[in-house]
Amino acid sequence: MTEATRRTPGTPCWVSLMVHGLDATQEFYHALFGWEFVPGPEQLGPYVRALLGDREVAGIGRLPDDRRLRIAWTPYLATEDADETAESIRCCGGTVAVGPLDAAEAGRLAICSDPTGAVFGVWQAEAHHGTATAGPGTPVWNELLTYETSSAGEFYRAVFGFEVEPVPSTGQDYAALHVEGIPVASLHGVGEGLPRDRGPHWMTYFEVADADAAARLVVELGGRVLRPPHDGPAGRLAVVADPEGAVFTLVGSSGR
Repeated sequence: MTEATRRTPGTPCWVSLMVHGLDATQEFYHALFGWEFVPGPEQLGPYVRALLGDREVAGIGRLPDDRRLRIAWTPYLATEDADETAESIRCCGGTVAVGPLDAAEAGRLAICSDPTGAVFGVWQAEAHHGTATAGPGTPVWNELLTYETSSAGEFYRAVFGFEVEPVPSTGQDYAALHVEGIPVASLHGVGEGLPRDRGPHWMTYFEVADADAAARLVVELGGRVLRPPHDGPAGRLAVVADPEGAVFTLVGSSGR
């Protein structure tokens, strides 16, 4: 990657998706976000990196035919030592499902879940430092939807050193995760409002020029709109799913 810098530990630095139909998924995101694709590390199996221009923005891999896992976007949090972070996750009640393992010269990764089951990745950068661009078509925010923010915040604080700052002005159970005083992600406690078929999970926000137009395009491309475009604190938002069911949020550029 060009002009890449190592991310401060805890900072979301990458998002990836594992699907059954890799070719069809590439077509969907190319049409929606304008992504082009190049092969990724062979150790990850069939896997591609999405590009905007010459900048890498996300990764998409193919699941083995016999794996019936939930299709979901997964954010990766930066670390200086994936093995040490994996051990900390275990000690704090989380689970390490994959790794830590090397992804060629790119870096070292682990796929984990917090004590409530929300899945996230850990990334120790070597040659590949993560998303290196901003603007339409890029991931711009990640939010954990969970039962309540207090215990979730304690887990992520203990593992990654986040400063957890409640945001009472929202009138909801909401907190921001700060790294060196800068908000990098958020926690939203929704109690029994969590989808029964998903449980606690991380939500990735992708920037688009026009959330309404992008939501219509999602449907045209075979996806679904789960929550129609609406105005929120972050701007114009829509919650959608791709044809394999991966849920994500569209946020209009004017809302950033």
